[in-house]
Amino acid sequence: MPPLRSHTVALTDEQAEKLHKLLVDQEFKFVSRPYTICFAQKPNLTVAVYEKGPKAVIQGKGTREFIEFILEPEILGEARLGYEELHHPDRFTPHFGIDESGKGDFFGPLVIAGVYVDLEIARLLLEAGIRDSKSIGSDAQIRKFAEIVRATPGLISDVVIIPPGKYNPLYKKIGNLNRLLAWGHARVIENLCDRRPDCPAALSDQFANPRVLERALMKKGRKITLRQQTKAESDYAVAAASILAREKFINWIDDAEKTWGVKFPKGASIAVLEAARTLVRSHGEMALHETAKLHFKTAGQALENSGH
Repeated sequence: MPPLRSHTVALTDEQAEKLHKLLVDQEFKFVSRPYTICFAQKPNLTVAVYEKGPKAVIQGKGTREFIEFILEPEILGEARLGYEELHHPDRFTPHFGIDESGKGDFFGPLVIAGVYVDLEIARLLLEAGIRDSKSIGSDAQIRKFAEIVRATPGLISDVVIIPPGKYNPLYKKIGNLNRLLAWGHARVIENLCDRRPDCPAALSDQFANPRVLERALMKKGRKITLRQQTKAESDYAVAAASILAREKFINWIDDAEKTWGVKFPKGASIAVLEAARTLVRSHGEMALHETAKLHFKTAGQALENSGH
């Protein structure tokens, strides 16, 4: 049995609350982390319960023991570890998984990635602990997992990067983020279809009415079954795609920071606004066109009283 150092599991709101109480009773040490219900640690074990989902990410040498003796019997009420193919057979069938990164970030590109998996590929991703990029705390870990994904035998991937210089005129032309996302998803699906024309299906997270994406698909993409669902990142192909997309996003940010000499925080916070104002003062308004998504209200705020 291979060592298990990382595991992700979807929870109900009730299960998330119950797990939080259990971690308190078990005298875990709690650390404050953004977007988490709780982030708890013991030697050789970390348990993070994320608000989105909600879901739990268990990491460390004690992962398997915690799952088998605490999480499954006391929280989930059933044995799942080692039975993934029984509980979620659809995750092991041939399909494309599509995900994006940068949608909620003022600075940086919109990146859409797609990954093809089948039974053997999905098993390898499961064993490697591949999970949704949003549950991975460091850029170094994203890059490590991205290398694992690319090195997985049989796996095929495609990434479309839409940098701000192209994103802004595209958004202005299309006029809607969901339609822009659908356009990017459709490009990736078409590219993957070129390389795996026998693939029967594609899965992505639910970001719009499915018809929006269906209309964006071209000749090859329209031949496959398209599925959108909430919590799609629990699928191994979608999780792998999320990692590849995030890797390209953080690499672009790193390069842009060196080019412009300004630190570009992620998201759309007060720190992001201050960085935007610094960029405009140093390089002028056009710098925002090349580094940021102009439809965010942050763009207008950054230009207020700037003289540009």
